[in-house]
Amino acid sequence: MTDTEPETITIVEGPPPEFMLSQDVWSASMWEGAFPRTVGVCQLRTFNAQALMERCHRAWDEGRPVQLDFPQYDGLRQQVEVLAARPGHVEEGDLLYLWVAVPGSAIQQTAVDDDDDPGNYA
Repeated sequence: MTDTEPETITIVEGPPPEFMLSQDVWSASMWEGAFPRTVGVCQLRTFNAQALMERCHRAWDEGRPVQLDFPQYDGLRQQVEVLAARPGHVEEGDLLYLWVAVPGSAIQQTAVDDDDDPGNYA
């Protein structure tokens, strides 16, 4: 692995993640770039959220980007940059919340209930 090679979280099977517009005020400060992008948030079910968090933190500590690689409905793969991550847990298992830089067209325009908002720490 090179110093600039991104850490990649790969979704092997299942539908593409559903990206919702991030409602967190702090998330707007996470993305600067030459291309117009939007900060979206998605949740992924995983076997070990803590191990994925450690991979993200290690990459960020080394100054490397983290990418989410996932299948699209047309069978092609897409990658988006992960800007922030947080582990979670539900009765069925671990969750990983990811804040990512996505093209605006990929955002689901769905309202997020405050009780379900992963950024709601109150």
